Amino acid sequence: MKDARPCSIADALALVGEKYSLLVLREVCLGNGRFDQLVRNIGAPRDILATRLRRLVDAGVLEKVAYSERPQRFQYRPTRAGLELEPVLMTLMAWGDRHLREDDDRPMVVEHVCGHEMVPVVTCAACGDQVHHDDLTAHPQAPGWTTKGPTAA
Repeated sequence: MKDARPCSIADALALVGEKYSLLVLREVCLGNGRFDQLVRNIGAPRDILATRLRRLVDAGVLEKVAYSERPQRFQYRPTRAGLELEPVLMTLMAWGDRHLREDDDRPMVVEHVCGHEMVPVVTCAACGDQVHHDDLTAHPQAPGWTTKGPTAA
């Protein structure tokens, strides 16, 4: 049997697809990077949280920065790679607000610098148009794969 389709989505999910990893990113992007803040705001067991933090630091998504020498304490901050995941978090939040909650039951609203509520929209970097499913055509680049699956051996 052939291996699964080579996929950057699968690779990204292997790193950040676990629930607590995305919640760590949410909190760090909100400015809550100290371990005790993360434990309180996420509700993850301390050992699992420590493992997720180590993995995100090792992958270059977060950086660990000392904020106290005596006693030695650290906080976590997003790297450029971590900040690039913030639109993903905003898009997930908007999807959850639309499909899983009532309008008056949203736990958070994010305001853009313009003063309006931030509503994420995916646009094409080349033409600026909003992206819709029917406007997309996939072109598999992995050898031996088509959009339907693996080619015959």
